[in-house]
Amino acid sequence: MNEKDLFDLFVLEAERPFSGWDFSYITDTGRMASEPMNWNYTSEILASIRKADSLLDMGTGGGEFLSKLQPFPRNTFATEAYEPNVPIARNRLEPLGITVVEVKDDNQLPFDNEQFNLIINKHESYSVSELYRILKPGSQFITQQVGGQDHLDLNKALGANEDNGYPHWNVNYAVQELENAGFKVIKNLEQFPYTRFYDVGALIYYLSAIPWQVPDFTVEKYFDKLLQIHHQIQERGFIEFKEHRFFIKAVK
Repeated sequence: MNEKDLFDLFVLEAERPFSGWDFSYITDTGRMASEPMNWNYTSEILASIRKADSLLDMGTGGGEFLSKLQPFPRNTFATEAYEPNVPIARNRLEPLGITVVEVKDDNQLPFDNEQFNLIINKHESYSVSELYRILKPGSQFITQQVGGQDHLDLNKALGANEDNGYPHWNVNYAVQELENAGFKVIKNLEQFPYTRFYDVGALIYYLSAIPWQVPDFTVEKYFDKLLQIHHQIQERGFIEFKEHRFFIKAVK
């Protein structure tokens, strides 16, 4: 098969449907892989979940990750802001006793004051003042965030806009924001691991699933750049881009 035919095959393969927050089509097959980080989010939250009476998972996606953490505290809630994910999360989580709430505004969460003694958050935005309001005194907020430098080199490789509007968003900024609100930060870490793509179809699939990375992305618009990337992968075996991740554990 010549390179043009192989490129066309990968483009066709990328048209597989994406649902919830499940990248297994390209991750479980090894077509996309990330460098291991110096912490593990699940390991950091698991003991706290087991001790909690009330839990909120912010930005649950389709509930794929949360569903694997059973058993849950007696009162467990999950929020999701991306409308297509809400019914998926409800179908998966509500049979497990979890209430899924659609949230449109981080500054107006539909929860009572001091309702939770644990809030977990993986890659979801948040309002510090709302966190403080709904957490019980002495309770924890644990989050892993995508930093403002995430995959900017991917945008550069495509010739796309590199200004995501969040250049300030890093661990130092987030820690200061939490401390100013009255939280005590007990752990914080930051890392810039790589993401590797082993064929251009995996990259196209990934970009189609996260439209905020390159909002105007289509294969047609970025055809020439994608073809260049395809050639680079064929020569090297993969192409990699830099992620930006940070982790914070804070107590009210």
